[in-house]
Amino acid sequence: MTRAYEDFTEGLELPLGPYQTDRDEMIAFASEFDPQPFHLDEAAGSNNELVGSLTASGWHTCSMLMRMMADGFILNSTSQGSPGVDFVNWKAPVRPGDRLTGTARVLSRRLSAKRPTLGITKIGVTLENQDGVTVLETEYTLLLLTREGAAA
Repeated sequence: MTRAYEDFTEGLELPLGPYQTDRDEMIAFASEFDPQPFHLDEAAGSNNELVGSLTASGWHTCSMLMRMMADGFILNSTSQGSPGVDFVNWKAPVRPGDRLTGTARVLSRRLSAKRPTLGITKIGVTLENQDGVTVLETEYTLLLLTREGAAA
């Protein structure tokens, strides 16, 4: 059954993942979109005193999270997209071989005043590695059709 706005009740927790990170994927992403040396090369990563090894670009981490959310709940919902992200905090480096899991939580929800068949939900997400270390936190708005709107 496709989840509609009514199914995204405040407090609902949706599991995400797992997603297995891959060294070659990290380097390919960084080569195209974020070519900082510590995202491209092990030696440069180990010489970076903040991260100490090859790490995924934060934007790649966001992309991995988007895949996890798509698989976890978005593709089986009445999602109409998002008007934006409130914040993204990269809390710890993501390294090759990390196994990422997370939780998306419905923080709040309301119906649109202009379009009563459109629900506006605030989603908070925490992403962790295999050691339970939080690597990313974010909040964003997800627009969802109500059951009535989806049936129209």
